[in-house]
Amino acid sequence: MTTRAFQKIYTRIDNITKATVTLRAQGVGNDELATVGGKLAQVVKIMGENVTLQVFAGTEGLSTDSEVVFHGEPPKLRVSDALAGRFFNAYGEPLEGGEIVEGEAREIGGPTVNPFKRIQPSELIATGIAGIDLNNTIVTGQKIPFFADPDQPYNAVMANVALRAKADKIILGGMGLTNDDFLYFKSVFENAGALDRIVSFVNTTENPPVERLLVPDMALTAAEYFAVDKGEKVLVLLTDMTLYADALAIVSNRMDQIPSKDSMPGSLYSDLAKIYEKAVQLPNGGSITIIAVTTLSGGDITHAIPDNTGYITEGQLFLRNDSDTGKVIVDPFRSLSRLKQLVIGKKTREDHPQVMNACVRLYADAANAKTKLENGFDLSDYDERALKFARDYSEKLLAIDVNIGITEMLDTAWGLFAKYFSKEEVAIKEELIKKYWKEA
Repeated sequence: MTTRAFQKIYTRIDNITKATVTLRAQGVGNDELATVGGKLAQVVKIMGENVTLQVFAGTEGLSTDSEVVFHGEPPKLRVSDALAGRFFNAYGEPLEGGEIVEGEAREIGGPTVNPFKRIQPSELIATGIAGIDLNNTIVTGQKIPFFADPDQPYNAVMANVALRAKADKIILGGMGLTNDDFLYFKSVFENAGALDRIVSFVNTTENPPVERLLVPDMALTAAEYFAVDKGEKVLVLLTDMTLYADALAIVSNRMDQIPSKDSMPGSLYSDLAKIYEKAVQLPNGGSITIIAVTTLSGGDITHAIPDNTGYITEGQLFLRNDSDTGKVIVDPFRSLSRLKQLVIGKKTREDHPQVMNACVRLYADAANAKTKLENGFDLSDYDERALKFARDYSEKLLAIDVNIGITEMLDTAWGLFAKYFSKEEVAIKEELIKKYWKEA
């Protein structure tokens, strides 16, 4: 071992796998960065003097006498207002040759905000998507995932949420994005003139998969700067958390750890929780709200990734193709926001809870009518009207390409009620019927 300017340097590696190297070293810290044969690496395991590092770009070309240089510190992000409008890689370095951000260097992946400093969320985040705002309203400080099949346009939905959401800052953490996806996000943000409030950390399919493990921590370190230090309302968008979990599995499998369910590491729950639990509402008005994408393998909700995610988060948003309209909708049956009751009818119009419930109940009646039709039973007049309502409801409110405010969503729903049903069939409180019923 030699030492150069406070850096520990070793030239003897004991073991090399496809993603990790192990050597004997002293005075090394967990998560500390190092370079191994010129490749960036990070400490992932310390057993006495045996130190294991994950090499982000893989260990191909390394030998047992490759030089290992410990940096003496974990990954850090320089935080300042100059982050806004910029695109960075997984290491927090500017993409496309931009200037390096000057600011305070903060360690990424730190602990979550002290529970004593948290308050109950009470502000809604409007996205302009009725399947969310009307049926599954999101609250500041909430953590909620989109569950979607890989062929769903979830990146387009995330980009639209970023543009429509009423938030001070949007932080995008893109993991395993194709170059087309990356350019799509970039052009959408630039064309909308919204770059001044968006910060992006991007790992593309051309980058090593293991680098994805840094992206959520980079995004959330930036989010904590704007929320905690600046008192801003921050929305963090993470896509795709399935690829993040796959990167965890790559590292754990190559470290010969015994896999758990679906070949995932046994630490999957805590690895996901340390990300999602960064969501917070602060007394100073600042907040971090996390919306993530979890892609499903063959629609399997029982897979370890969505299964663990469901335990940690406060609901889920389900994207699916609607066969009647050919549009992608937010499924009203499988979607749920567990915090919506904190704001609906309080921060939104008084009729919101009843309108929401009536819509979903009538949509369920239409689903029952469709089952009857498929099984060869005759439909009643009510069944026929419920089916027509469901098609309109899907087209005008549930489709992800509809962009309107919550008041307009409620008015649209009232219009559909009057078009297809009697006041008695809608079964909403009489005082609300008198105030908001719109004769067709």
